[in-house]
Amino acid sequence: MTSTSTRSPLRPTAGAPGPAPRAGRGPFDTFLRGRAGHLAMAGFWLATRALMVVLLVVNLHGTSSVRVEITETYNNWYDVLITGTMPHDDVMWQYPPAAAAVFLSPDLLPFLSYFQAFVALTVVCDALIAVGLVRAARRPDGSTAGAVLWLATLPLLLSLPFGRYDLQVTLLAVGSLLCLRFRRKLGGVLAGIGALVKVWPLLTLIGTPRGRTTRDAIVSAAASAAVLLAVLALFFRDTLGFLDNQGNRGIQVESLGGSALMLGRLVGAWSGKIEVRYGAYEYLGPYVSSVAVLSVALTVVGFGWLLLWRVKARRWSTATPLDAALCAILVFTITSRVLSPQYLIWLVGLAAVCLTCRHTTQRPVAWLIVASTALSTAIYPLTYGSQILPGTVFGTILLCVRNGLLAWAAVWSCVRLWRASVTAAPEPGPAAAAAAAA
Repeated sequence: MTSTSTRSPLRPTAGAPGPAPRAGRGPFDTFLRGRAGHLAMAGFWLATRALMVVLLVVNLHGTSSVRVEITETYNNWYDVLITGTMPHDDVMWQYPPAAAAVFLSPDLLPFLSYFQAFVALTVVCDALIAVGLVRAARRPDGSTAGAVLWLATLPLLLSLPFGRYDLQVTLLAVGSLLCLRFRRKLGGVLAGIGALVKVWPLLTLIGTPRGRTTRDAIVSAAASAAVLLAVLALFFRDTLGFLDNQGNRGIQVESLGGSALMLGRLVGAWSGKIEVRYGAYEYLGPYVSSVAVLSVALTVVGFGWLLLWRVKARRWSTATPLDAALCAILVFTITSRVLSPQYLIWLVGLAAVCLTCRHTTQRPVAWLIVASTALSTAIYPLTYGSQILPGTVFGTILLCVRNGLLAWAAVWSCVRLWRASVTAAPEPGPAAAAAAAA
């Protein structure tokens, strides 16, 4: 009798690597699995996160400017949301309706100010991600590398992670990926909720193995999203008003297309200007619309490649869903017209999930993301006003190098995923091996 439990683990396809033997773990990984290692990671988390909170309050080269997003933008949206209306009249409101729950969540801590409560809840989300990554390392093919990457790389963004709501979204995406292996319906539910908070978590389902796992995950995601949208429609007006503001976005300064325009301006080949539009610095002038069309075209091509990969893939390991999710987000991030610094939070979170499995193909890609994260902080907030917006030689080089690393990471991620799941020859089974020996 076939079991229908959603707790059944994802089974690798024939020829895909199975769980590696525990004896293969190194001494550092072994140490981190013990009580002393857990205490060391907890201590590191407390120290680094305390520093990040301090930087959010105390100004150090513009680090405290990050909190304006909470104290002004999010707080203003809160004042509108409590009246039962989405703030669609604000051009900066470009988020799906479930984002309202995040901006209203400080009410859970009524004894704190809005700023204090929002930051406290964001820190809790960070802690939950860290705990999830540590627990994932306990699986037979698990590794503590994912938890280490998350603990050590997120602080490279200084105060930014606690000044945006992207940690809450990343928690949903990470939770979805970690649940898919044993609780695929729950993984689908989290992805569906995440899609109504910031769309991209739905892409965590791109790499689920064909068959029942994919059906259960997608049906659960669709059902949870539909139910949540219906509930939000009962309590709020204009739940889909964000679509107008999102569709009118231009080319943001920090995007891949923006770095090309910045380089053109530096060498005198482009004569446009920068203005604040839709809450971000965007380029205006000749060729901007062409660059925007090209960005959308690249996004469509990237989506087409992901669909082709899914059709062609014939080898699934326990790491494939994780690797595919990171690959998908990298593709959509680098081809987007907008590339805000907080997008690196998503990439760090997904890279960390990949590294929780020792069969991942994305280890070198994760290192590129770490380097890109450090450069992103150099761009914003450290040199944004002095080098990036004026388009100095240093600022142009810095932005082009960061975006070049992300583009390299996206291409390399695609290549490694394709090789591992499409072009790699299946390993011979026992019968084939015996025949070859004869």
